[in-house]
Amino acid sequence: MGKLRVLGWAALSPVSSRRVYGGVAEVSVYVAAAARGRGLGKALLQALVQESEVNGIWTLQAGIFPENIASIALHKSCGFREVGIRRRIGKLGDTWRDVAFLERRSSKIGL
Repeated sequence: MGKLRVLGWAALSPVSSRRVYGGVAEVSVYVAAAARGRGLGKALLQALVQESEVNGIWTLQAGIFPENIASIALHKSCGFREVGIRRRIGKLGDTWRDVAFLERRSSKIGL
């Protein structure tokens, strides 16, 4: 049998253990460089959105480095909107990083 490679993955993580935030989750999407530009990221994110709504999640949020224009565009194409920039919120190695903060509110779950 040949060697298996992961081309991409998507995951949701709760933003808090507090019950009041039970319907809010953070989105993570990764697509391997060799698989980019083929629609895999969009398929993964769309499936994640659909499954989140089936499971009662009303808000999805994502933190993306501002220079990752492709990822920001992908999220916007799936209904996310940019709500701001979180300054120096992440540290990559020895460098503090800004993060664009995006969110998507479900139109299927009554708010």
